[in-house]
Amino acid sequence: MWFRARNIRIISLLMVFGLMIGLAGCSTFYSGFTDPDVRLIKVDVVRAKLLEQRFVLRFRIDNPNPFALSVRGLKYAVSLNEMKLTEGESNVSFSVPAYGHHQFDVPVRTNLWRHVKPIVKLLESPEQPIRYRLAGEVKTGFLFGPSVHLSRNGEIIPGDFIPE
Repeated sequence: MWFRARNIRIISLLMVFGLMIGLAGCSTFYSGFTDPDVRLIKVDVVRAKLLEQRFVLRFRIDNPNPFALSVRGLKYAVSLNEMKLTEGESNVSFSVPAYGHHQFDVPVRTNLWRHVKPIVKLLESPEQPIRYRLAGEVKTGFLFGPSVHLSRNGEIIPGDFIPE
């Protein structure tokens, strides 16, 4: 019985010691953390039907840190002229090397049917720019890590995408 109590005490001390080292490592790991740059670089139309449209959003993430960055997910919302087209969450998982970059694709489905009237009105003047907004959050770290907020605004000209 004395032997069992001694083993339990030793195991408990080792667990506490391991936890303290792990937490100390986490605090030093993220103390010099610089937010990576996340950009939307391309939008591909996969299929466009009346009730459902499928796109692929291609992102690029640049890691300015001296250590590899683990990415474990992305939340996003896309709007055109303040009309929310789509929002969702992707569970992409990969590692970005130190001072490196990585490109990844996020499939998106949306239904533009409910926005037909405002979109047709926007397309009446194909040379007029349309504002877009991409907002999101990239989850980093293995289990716990900082989230990187993403916000991009810009303009697209519909006439550039209409074939002549």
